[in-house]
Amino acid sequence: MLLWINGPFGGGKTQTAYEIQRRLPGSVVCDPEHAGFGLRRMLPPELRGDFQDLASWRQGVVEVLDLALTKHEGVVITPMTVTNAGYFEETVGRLRELGHDVRHFTLLAERETVLRRLRERGFGHLLPFAARKNSGLRHESWAVQQLDHCLERLREPEFAEHLWTDHSTVPKTADRIAVLAGLRLRPNNEGALRTRLRQAGVGVRHIRFD
Repeated sequence: MLLWINGPFGGGKTQTAYEIQRRLPGSVVCDPEHAGFGLRRMLPPELRGDFQDLASWRQGVVEVLDLALTKHEGVVITPMTVTNAGYFEETVGRLRELGHDVRHFTLLAERETVLRRLRERGFGHLLPFAARKNSGLRHESWAVQQLDHCLERLREPEFAEHLWTDHSTVPKTADRIAVLAGLRLRPNNEGALRTRLRQAGVGVRHIRFD
């Protein structure tokens, strides 16, 4: 089974994916952003746009996820924002055509909620003190620029199932996805402090400097 977790940038996709992976034995996270940023780095800076516009990214994501789903016995979890209906069909739709059980979920929240999460994620307030102090902030600025478009597009029926997360914690969102997908997660026995520290670590590891 593939759990594709969609949503706006800063909407909690990656945190939710790793929460599910932590509590679902045998599951793995396969993040298509790794392939996307690798392809961007191959290009001269002036040619670096949205990597999703590259057919090689869309085809590569299908090829790699098809391999993972075929050879790996556990659940595969993919956190990835896709708002273009055509690209959605070329990735999620194509994987379904190949016979895979793909469960797609879109995490939604009000605009102010997402903006707050963008400010908080990855210790964003500390980024100006990093060696490449503007890189991470540029990425968050790009995410803010895309926010209204993402929220508008992802509300469309083709991107269901929709899960509103304004008043939900990451563990609770993971629980909801598991129930809808027919999966059983281990109980969440972490204390609040340990959860915050672990989630901060996930955020730091996924700061992008491209």
